[in-house]
Amino acid sequence: MKMRAAVLREQGKPRPYATSKPMTIETVDLDPPGPGEVLYKIVGAGLCHSDLSTIENLRPRKLPTIPGHEAAGIVEEVGPGVTSLKPGDHVISVFVTSCNECRYCNGGRPNLCQSSNTSRTNGTLISGARRLSLNGEPIYHYSGLSVFAQYAVVAQNALIKIPDEVPLEDATIFGCAVVTGVGAVLNTAQVPPGGQMAVVGLGGVGMNALMGGVIAGAERIVAVDLNADKLRIARELGATDTFLAGNADVVEEIRQATGGGLDYVIETAGSIPAMNLAYAIAARGGAVVSAGLPASTATFSYLHSALVSDGKSIMGSYMGSCVPKRDIPRFIALYQRGKLPVQKLRSGTITFDEINEGFDRLSDGSVLRQVLQPHA
Repeated sequence: MKMRAAVLREQGKPRPYATSKPMTIETVDLDPPGPGEVLYKIVGAGLCHSDLSTIENLRPRKLPTIPGHEAAGIVEEVGPGVTSLKPGDHVISVFVTSCNECRYCNGGRPNLCQSSNTSRTNGTLISGARRLSLNGEPIYHYSGLSVFAQYAVVAQNALIKIPDEVPLEDATIFGCAVVTGVGAVLNTAQVPPGGQMAVVGLGGVGMNALMGGVIAGAERIVAVDLNADKLRIARELGATDTFLAGNADVVEEIRQATGGGLDYVIETAGSIPAMNLAYAIAARGGAVVSAGLPASTATFSYLHSALVSDGKSIMGSYMGSCVPKRDIPRFIALYQRGKLPVQKLRSGTITFDEINEGFDRLSDGSVLRQVLQPHA
């Protein structure tokens, strides 16, 4: 079938992207689903910092590719052997295609499954197949998803069924921003009721971490960001204290205000300065959970003796340590009960013609989650 898609042919183009246009809107070919695969119609796709990192060439990918890894849509067709989904099902994409057989999957940690690492590097589906092309030229899959398009063919394990009554424009961000942010708090940090926590970096993931703190029953939730407008939104979502990260004395301000720092600090900015700040505001015995992805070559350093004497811990949180089939239905249920108001994070919808401008806004830090509507 023919469909419109945003194609990335060159990484590292200069800003503004509205001028350099790293992504071009093209009509490409999409083959039908093969064994174990599903064709679904993309209703909404979120613009995420991971996609921006790819545009910036912080994460090299096989080119040309169709980016995008956070989406919701409707199943159109299923390939041979697919039993978990049927046409008409409403679904959310997840960016780790787990195998259900390895030590991580069997140990309840499918977010760490490595079965799709080779296919991710090679720009294929987990089976090694490619379903995208243009005039006979291969177009590589992005994280096995490539959702900046009108349709996608993906492995059945890359989709989670959701109730039909959930608005798909809200469901769009559950597969990345919600699982990563809320999961970092509830699964990785396991913030207890009455706990004291901070979130450093208030993008889509950070705001979800903040809402995760509210769900956990944290007594104190400190929000830290460079953008004053985001601090205002953070207070509306439940932050008890807000601090501008750009202030020279922000670390001392936070430590004084909190009696020596926080027990749980969630870093979601994906930058080393943010990680340094997060580590500095963790109390003795505190835990720093990093859910943001910096450049693949970035390094974080600390005084090892102080790590020991202060009894701190540092943890990574990939995909919020989530088990998608378990956690996404739970998070959807919280949304349906009004406990996880993700609709407040939408910064508007865009069409294909605005996608490069959308990444300018994301790079500026002026938005939370923009949703691409491929059929608009």
